[in-house]
Formats: sequence, structure tokens, C-alpha cells
Amino acid sequence: MLGSISPALAAELDPAFASHAVIQRDRPIPVSGTADPGETVTVEIGAHVGTAVAGRDGRFRIVLPAMAAGGPYRITVAARSGTSIAEDVLIGDVFLCSGQSNMEMTIAESQDSRAQIANSGDTAIRMMTVPRQTALDPRVTFEKAPRWDVAGPQTAGAFSAACFYMLKDLRRTVDVPLGAIHSSWGGTRISSWMSDAALGQTGAAAEVQLRQLSAKDPTSAQRGFGTRWESWWRAAHKDAPWMPDADRDWRPVPKIGYWEDWGDPELVEYNGFMWLRRELMLTAAQVAQGASLDLGLLDDQDVVWINGRPVGGGGSISTPRRYALPKGSLKAGRNVVTVNVNDLWGKGGMAGPADSIAVTFRNGQRLPLGEGWSYSPDRRRAPGMPRPPWDDTAGAGNLYAAMIAPLGSPALKGVAWYQGESDTALPGYAGRLSAMIAAWRVQFDTPNLPFAIVSLAGFGAPAAAPGASGWADVRNDQRKVAVNDPRVGLTLTLDIGDPFDVHPGEKRELGRRLARTMRAIAYGGPDSASGPSVRFVTRGENAVVVTFEGVTGSLVTRGSTQAIGFELCGADQASCRFVPGIIAGNQVTLPQDGAAPTRVRYAWADAPTINLFDSAGLPAGPFELPIP
Repeated sequence: MLGSISPALAAELDPAFASHAVIQRDRPIPVSGTADPGETVTVEIGAHVGTAVAGRDGRFRIVLPAMAAGGPYRITVAARSGTSIAEDVLIGDVFLCSGQSNMEMTIAESQDSRAQIANSGDTAIRMMTVPRQTALDPRVTFEKAPRWDVAGPQTAGAFSAACFYMLKDLRRTVDVPLGAIHSSWGGTRISSWMSDAALGQTGAAAEVQLRQLSAKDPTSAQRGFGTRWESWWRAAHKDAPWMPDADRDWRPVPKIGYWEDWGDPELVEYNGFMWLRRELMLTAAQVAQGASLDLGLLDDQDVVWINGRPVGGGGSISTPRRYALPKGSLKAGRNVVTVNVNDLWGKGGMAGPADSIAVTFRNGQRLPLGEGWSYSPDRRRAPGMPRPPWDDTAGAGNLYAAMIAPLGSPALKGVAWYQGESDTALPGYAGRLSAMIAAWRVQFDTPNLPFAIVSLAGFGAPAAAPGASGWADVRNDQRKVAVNDPRVGLTLTLDIGDPFDVHPGEKRELGRRLARTMRAIAYGGPDSASGPSVRFVTRGENAVVVTFEGVTGSLVTRGSTQAIGFELCGADQASCRFVPGIIAGNQVTLPQDGAAPTRVRYAWADAPTINLFDSAGLPAGPFELPIP
């Protein structure tokens, strides 16, 4: 740990340069930290010394010359306010591992964890895990500071499994210390990890503005989100259940708590929308005071109205809801509170506790609302439901602001990115991914920073017939980004998913494949980054020929002499049909049957059935391409 040997307010280094850190070799070292505003700071690593003056915000940055791999070193930062020292610092290669739950999954949660943890000791492998945190504006320091840990039985269980196994496999061929900064959060959309500039480039400027407004005026921002949600609902369903006299099948809520515990058979495993309503009578004196509405915990997402007017919404599952009621939202006499709760998974509803639900007036008077509610389930669905831009997992830049921006700009060898499951219902993933990559390259001051992108593993029941697939859409968008950027590599995982678990436990093979990708794009290794990937499609006589690149040896099939998973399609979805593939070298020939196809696609399903590999055992990658 970073140890202070002077006053508690001594100048100190940012976590990326703290004790046990790994610093990128052969690149200038941008050391940063905090000191008293205006004081001169001196930083020393080995034979290199640099000075700077801390700014008005107390921040300093000193760029030291590049160093070769080695160590351990001591980093000393000295200033008038005191001296701090970081011990056991190595110079080697540093990676950033980020994404959602499959990157977040720890070694302890993955397969064969006991043996792997017991054998994890390697002082040349270190990891810094950034705790979950959110912010409405980009931060320069972490609210919850991370620390570096050396790989070993006491620490490795909490490491990202995919990230650790990538480092472990790289160690076979890269004889330098390896470090990883791990910053991920399960269930997150890519928009949460994008900078404001990247979001603006992909059509999300309005979301950025609403999130920024929330930092200054949360009440106005919540009302603005409620209005946006109303517009989406009206367009999709042509009604307004939040209005005070909405005609629905209202039933009495038996008790405040999760609706799965209410004894209603319809709700035992219900995930979806629930309308909740409560009437209250107020005097003119109460209305004149102004008030706030407390609703306790709501699981998962909420939008709230008073008398048909939006007053709040979009809080975190773990945060009790308190919404300031704008002037004019209450009236003397009958008032109606309406809450829409959207439960995405697990238990849902107004979790309470009951005694926390109330209207509180400015004079301190409290009107309890823990009883007397009605409910009405609503199973209707529609695409494009807005999520508040400050949402923990589906926000606009809030995780970038809290978990990426505070890293500053340390040099990196590469980035491993495993995310996309939460974007499978949202079009335009390729644009968002490209914009995020470009923005991160700017932050880490590396225009050609390599990115290893994990192509989504299969999940769910095998597809029995051709059909639309949001998972396939994301995989194809990932492929497009890799095709258009030589420093982006695709790590294919279709064959190592779990049909019953969106979090496959096999992370060692994933780590090995990530290492293979990283060797190709970050080290210039001879092997292909991903294995068999489509190169081009041609139309032959009564056949379509698909040519692959990145094939080790030749293409092979498993369990059949024919390649399965290929489809020929016309203009619409209904025209797609499975066709057998005949392999020869690095090509697959698809016989043309019936009407002339205009598109060919492969592995186009959430959980496709595939049997096409190369001689190295790597699966062919999914794709959709027009037939010229």
C-alpha cells in the first residue's frame, strides 16, 4: 500500500502508481497525484527525477522518461506538505480489463477455482480492481480508491478470472511483469462506459445533458426523464395509466414488500411492469408548504407521478427514493400517487420498509403512506424503453466518469473488453463500440491502443429455425469493428458458452484465447487474432462460396461431414433457410436452393449450433454479409 511517512495530508500518488503497481515499460511515465495547491512536488523512480507545481485543484502530473522492464522500484513523492512512498513497483506491461459481468466474474466464482487459487502465486502478476462506483460528472480521483494486489492464494480469488487467465497465459511468452487494471460492472450497457464526447458522436447528446442537469438540479432532471418515459409509453401503447382516473384492474396491495411474497399466483415469478397507486387527502395548508415524497426501496426501476404529473424516477435499486415535489403538483383534497415499477430479474416491487413511505411537509409533519396501495400488473412490452442517464447499469457515461476517467492517462499495452449482453436489444452497437475505443485511446494517449473484444458466448436454447437474434447482431457489430481496425482483435467464444447460464464458468479457455488475441494485436505475434473469420463471399454457379482467413491448418467439422449453422437469405427474415456447407481448405461452399439469395449468414442465433473449427480448435466466427 501507499505509505505516508509524514503528515496525513502529505502529497500522494494516484492508485495506478501505488505500492505493488506495474507501470508500462518503454513508454514515458505520466505520474500523477494530489498535493497542497501551489506546492512544488518532486517524484523519483530509480534514477529518474521530475518536478511540478500542484494546480489550484491540488493535482500534479509529472512525465518521467521511459524505463525498461524490471524492478522492484520505490516511487518517492516529496513536497512541503510531506513525503509518501510506494514500494515494490515493477516495470512491465499493463492492461485494462473492462466490461460487464463476464469480465467481472472472479476466479472464486469460476470453474476449478480451488486449484487455480492455490496455484496462483506469481509475484510478476498484479491486479488493481476498481470498486463499483458512479458519478454524474467525470472525476479526477476515485471516491472508493482501488489498490494493487500481487497474485497469490490470499488475493487471486477476488481477481477477474478472464483477466487473470489472460495474464497467466501471456506469461508463457512474455517474460516481463504483467499488471492489469480491472474496472467492470455486471449488467452494464456500453453507454455507461463512454465519455461525453463519444456519447455525443453516437446520438446520445440529450442523455448527456440530462445527466449533467441531474448533477445540478436532480428534481428537474427526474421530471425531464419522466416526461421522456411518458412519450415512449404513449407511442407504444396509446394509453396513460399514470393519470389519476386511469381505468385498470386495480387490486389491493396486501402488504408493502416484494410482490412475489403477496400470495398472488400470477406474481410468483413475474418480471415486468407493475402499476401501483395510492390516494391521499390534503388540506390547503399542507399543500401550501411544499413537500417531498419518500417511497423506500423500489426494485428495479421506477417512474413516479403525482396527479398525472411526473415528479421522479430512475433511482438505484440500493437507494431509497426521495423525490422533491415541485410547486403545483399537490392540491387541496384528493391526490393520487402513481408508481410504475419495472422488475428486470429476481424479486420486484415496493420493497419498503412500510414505515419509510410517506409525504413529508416542510414543517416536518409526516403523512404515512405505508398502507392503502393498489396494484395492477402490465405485461405489455415495447422496444426502446428509455433508461435514466444516471442509472447504475444503463446510464450515459456515469461509469466512465467514476471508474475510467479517474485512472488518468497511464500508458497501457492493451485493453480486454467483454461486454455486449446488455446491448442485445439496442441497434447501433458498432458505432458505440468504435466511439468508445477512440475516446479511450485519447484518454490513455495511445492512438493505436490495442483492443481485444470478446465475441459474445452462446446462451439459451439452441435455435431450431432461422430467426432474428439480438445477440447475433451484437456479435456481427463486434466483427465489423475488428475488420475495420487492425489494432482491434476478436476473441471467439461461441463454443465455450453455457446454455443455462449467461455467465459461463469456463474462464481459463477464455483467458487463453484473449491472450492469443493480445499476442497478435499488441505483440505482433504470428498467429491470427481470432481464428477463422469470414474474408469475403462470392456467388458461383448454383452455389455461394464463403472464404475464411485466420485459419490455422484448414477448416474442419465436428460430428458431421457438413458444416452446419449457415443460412441463405433473401430480402426479409422469413426467407432465411439453413443450408449445409461443404468445406475445402479455407472455404465453405453452400448449394443454392430455390430463389437466388442476397445475404449469407453464419451462427445467427443467441445460442447457435455450430461445428466449424480450424485445426487449432478455434471456432469460426459469426457473420452476416451481402452476396455480390
